[in-house]
Amino acid sequence: MSRVKTGTVRRRAHKRILARTKGFRMTKNRLVKVAIEADLHAGQYAYHGRKLRKRDFRSLWITRLSTALKNIDEKLNYSSFIKSLKNKNVILDRKVLADIAVNDYSAFKKIVEFVQK
Repeated sequence: MSRVKTGTVRRRAHKRILARTKGFRMTKNRLVKVAIEADLHAGQYAYHGRKLRKRDFRSLWITRLSTALKNIDEKLNYSSFIKSLKNKNVILDRKVLADIAVNDYSAFKKIVEFVQK
């Protein structure tokens, strides 16, 4: 059987890796071996970052709610507000509540008044 060289196949794979690592620093965007490793690490960082984003947004919503509650009444705090929401069976999550607090402050005030009764 004759010998087959993997020139075009390997070149295509290398080009794909180098295209993905375009913009990386130093040899990570030029040398294929280094670029493969850099690409693997970048994938791990991206995966972890997607998990962190969920945490970051939740903490942002909580901060916004806490600030809005302090603007309404100095004695109000986040934890008691969430507890009273659950007691009144109000099914609004933190994301929606934070959006209402930022964009429609009067509606948020009405929600707080309803929950405090």
